[in-house]
Amino acid sequence: MKARAATAALVPALLLAAGCGGAGAPAPGADPKGSATASATSGAPVAPRAGTALERAALVQGDLDGYQISAQGKNPNAPQGQPQADRKACQPLADIMGDKPDPAARETVDRGIGSQKQVGLAVSATLSSYAESDARALIDRLHGAVAACGTGFSATIGPQSGTYRDVRATEYRTGGDESVSWTTTVSSQGVSAPAHLLVIRAGATVVRLMAVDVTAARQKVEVPHEVTGKQLQKVRSTG
Repeated sequence: MKARAATAALVPALLLAAGCGGAGAPAPGADPKGSATASATSGAPVAPRAGTALERAALVQGDLDGYQISAQGKNPNAPQGQPQADRKACQPLADIMGDKPDPAARETVDRGIGSQKQVGLAVSATLSSYAESDARALIDRLHGAVAACGTGFSATIGPQSGTYRDVRATEYRTGGDESVSWTTTVSSQGVSAPAHLLVIRAGATVVRLMAVDVTAARQKVEVPHEVTGKQLQKVRSTG
């Protein structure tokens, strides 16, 4: 149980996404199947509502069969601000783990997605609006950082820190204008888990998807294509 609890804590400590902590994570001592199917995050399932175009484009409960979708808000256990990388070349990768993909984001909306098909699979889905030139520049910086940081890096935010080992670019087809995809192994306090990160530009909107296996049972993890496809469909239809 100790290892399971530490792995669940690894999500907010290392992915450092706004409210990502706990998405699909089993609580200490809980049945992992029951937890994974019960809640995507600590928040309640989010229902459709009016709002900005970005809010209307975000995934809501009922959009995807087999998944529980929650409005994330800010996880009370997650630190504030942006992570700081120990290598300047890797800072864009650290930034993407923080509250915003980078400071140029004008608006950001977060969702937590828990899979009812793959126990322990937790996905953080974030939409951010940009000036299109800034969105293009973000994708360029991420491509450069993935190429430069293959040996890994460390990131710190507040009292929390962790390492990202074996950063590797991966093939992942999307319907966006351009994208960058990479895998890494995140580690903290002696516990490790595989993660997959995917950032897609659709016009001036940037879709950020992060998947982690909070049970650490898999050697590889990938953002489900059905999640990516549905999210891009909503972005296109509300843009």
